[in-house]
Amino acid sequence: MEKIEVRGTAKRRVPGTSLRAITGVSASGNLEVLVERVMPDRECMVEVTTAVAGFGDIWRAVIEEFFERGAPGGLRFSINDGGARPDTVTLRLMQGVRLMETTK
Repeated sequence: MEKIEVRGTAKRRVPGTSLRAITGVSASGNLEVLVERVMPDRECMVEVTTAVAGFGDIWRAVIEEFFERGAPGGLRFSINDGGARPDTVTLRLMQGVRLMETTK
């Protein structure tokens, strides 16, 4: 198992009142993402657990681009990877932000 943690600063806090959300499933070729509203307003963090070692640089590049595009301020993302491609990672992270924008 490889663990990767990436922290960043977002342009804005994600609106909404949802405290947590889950997107995706950790099945063949996919990943599961738990999103929690636990960070200060403009801070964000992604923690990745993956059995596919040696791709830390790619994970960091995908996550840093997501921080810039998704503006996920205030959120922590925990990823359980099942071998997902970078485009699937971005999709699931963006879905998580969208779910957090709702009011519950």
